[in-house]
Amino acid sequence: MDTLSSPWVAVAVVALALFAGIAAVMLLRQRDRIVRQAAELASDVEQLNDRLWALADSEEHYRSLIEAQGDLIVRRDGARIVYANGAYAALLGLDETEVVGAVAAPQLLACRPALALDGGARVFDECLATPDGERWISWVETVVPVALGRSVLQRVGRDITARIAGEQELVEARARAESANEAKSRFLATVSHEFRTPLNGILGMADLLGDTGLDPEQTTYVRALRTSGEALLGLVDDILDFAKVEAGKLELASESFDLALLVETVSELMAPRAQAKGIELAAHLAPDLPTHLIGDRDRLRQILLNLVGNAIKFTDHGGVGIRIARDADMIEITVADTGPGVPEDRRQAIFQEFEQADDSAARRHEGTGLGLAIVRRLALLMGGSVGVESRTGGGALFRARLPLPVAREAVVATPPDWQGKHVLIVSDAPFGAGYLQETIAATGGIAMLAVNSTEGLALLQSDRAYDAVLIDQSIGREAATTLAEAARLAGVADCLIMLSPLERRQFGSPREAGFTGFLVKPVRARSLYERLSPRPATIAPVVEAFGSLASQPSRPRLSVLVAEDNEINALLATRTLERFGCAAIWARDGREALAAIAASLDGTGPSFDLVLLDIRMPELDGLAVARAVRAMERDRPGLARLSLVAVSANVAAGDRASALAAGMDDCLAKPLDRMALQRWLDRIAGQEPLTRSA
Repeated sequence: MDTLSSPWVAVAVVALALFAGIAAVMLLRQRDRIVRQAAELASDVEQLNDRLWALADSEEHYRSLIEAQGDLIVRRDGARIVYANGAYAALLGLDETEVVGAVAAPQLLACRPALALDGGARVFDECLATPDGERWISWVETVVPVALGRSVLQRVGRDITARIAGEQELVEARARAESANEAKSRFLATVSHEFRTPLNGILGMADLLGDTGLDPEQTTYVRALRTSGEALLGLVDDILDFAKVEAGKLELASESFDLALLVETVSELMAPRAQAKGIELAAHLAPDLPTHLIGDRDRLRQILLNLVGNAIKFTDHGGVGIRIARDADMIEITVADTGPGVPEDRRQAIFQEFEQADDSAARRHEGTGLGLAIVRRLALLMGGSVGVESRTGGGALFRARLPLPVAREAVVATPPDWQGKHVLIVSDAPFGAGYLQETIAATGGIAMLAVNSTEGLALLQSDRAYDAVLIDQSIGREAATTLAEAARLAGVADCLIMLSPLERRQFGSPREAGFTGFLVKPVRARSLYERLSPRPATIAPVVEAFGSLASQPSRPRLSVLVAEDNEINALLATRTLERFGCAAIWARDGREALAAIAASLDGTGPSFDLVLLDIRMPELDGLAVARAVRAMERDRPGLARLSLVAVSANVAAGDRASALAAGMDDCLAKPLDRMALQRWLDRIAGQEPLTRSA
């Protein structure tokens, strides 16, 4: 049989062909898969390249942002730098490629205390020495985790050299300003001393001269001398007070004071100035006002004096009226005048420093322009306000509102019961007549007002009966006398003439002119009540603001050493003490005073009950003398303490504190207040407890 035709051969050929076909199909599929995988791999590579480019671009962008900010960035693994940007490399004076792996660090010149933040970060400032000079860097230090659980210390810094320089300039500027303020304070204190020393002599001698027997003309001259001296003293005080307020060194007291007494004192202080111009000064307190308030009495007096003084200054005809009222928890002070008023465009400016209502070169009134500025600052310091408005009928009205609490011991004064009482007031005064009407109305009485003698006579001749008639001398002496006679014929029980202090001396006896008595202007409510009431009203007593030297209390003769280098002031002090019944010895300087005190303590010289020490003296000043005396007393146990009182032309709180710290028992200001000196003599004589005056 032929082998080629064998069926097994055919089967083998077919099987081989089938196998080859299957292998070919499998190869084709494998090729397709490889091609697909190659295409996918190429796509992945392309995406990876894109991501790498994007990351590189992002890193470059991030780096450029960091470099553009100028921040210094460094990471250290221990002392070795593992990363630093170009700004930090420049800080070391190296290239960026040279920094990684180095342990270099800039030289530290100064460092401020570090501040710990939440999360363990720290913030601190360093002054470093760099190739460009000293630089201040503010660092933020944190711990940054890296691969395999490790971490490195990272610092990010910013150059603050300019800011530090600015702070130093600010500190230096503040120091210069404080130095300038101190220099100004010293200058003002010196000026105050130099002004007050001669003023002490002028005003003191005027007081001594006024106590002697003078004729009316001489009395007028002495009064003018004292008024001029007080005006100059007020100017000095204004300048000093303004400087204190401006420097923020003025401290307000908080103590109880008698409001009515304060207002009446201010009225009496300013009345001579108003009377010299021929204008009226009147004051009125609302009936519901408490007798005592809590606050700074002296600063409130200063506000009143400045407002009233300003009103008198600019008023040539008519008058000035002071009104005090209560509005809820505020005390409202109004000072009205009949002057030219304040233009609307100047009403804010006049409360500024060195400003006046009339700022033209042709203005009639001189002055510093500080009075109202001080009023405004004091009012603001007290938590209140002050303003000005036009007054109905012409003139200006200044209104100050101050939060002054009512004192615990305060009461509301009870006026007398004048129900059914009729009073006739004959006066052309723009304020005082109306105030008297209100005062009488508060009692339940009825007051009729006539502005001249003709109207007054008509009212007296009417059917109404009057219990009292008040006649203002300003209508003229002859007209007033005629009205008094008409009142007598009408059966009026009380006919009072109202006189200014100057008119009182010139008028003569009111009874000889047909009057039953007189009232001194500005008329006090309590004086009116007491004069027209059957018995005194329940009104607190009042102390006169002016008068002759008080009568001397009964006390032993005291010996006083006066240490004063100015002969005029020494003469004033010794003569005043002699009038108080004391024996006065004069020491011309501090060393002489200390020697006299030492001799007194040793028993080899006259003993002293009181020593008045001028603060500024040659050889030894008053403070040095006081310290030496207290040292001698400490060295001699059982030795009685000698009373030392400083007398100073410097009236600042710091000067008083220095005097007390040196061992003084008190500090009296020049011009010397004779009443304050008398109180000290009374204390030493055992009539009052030995306490430092307020």
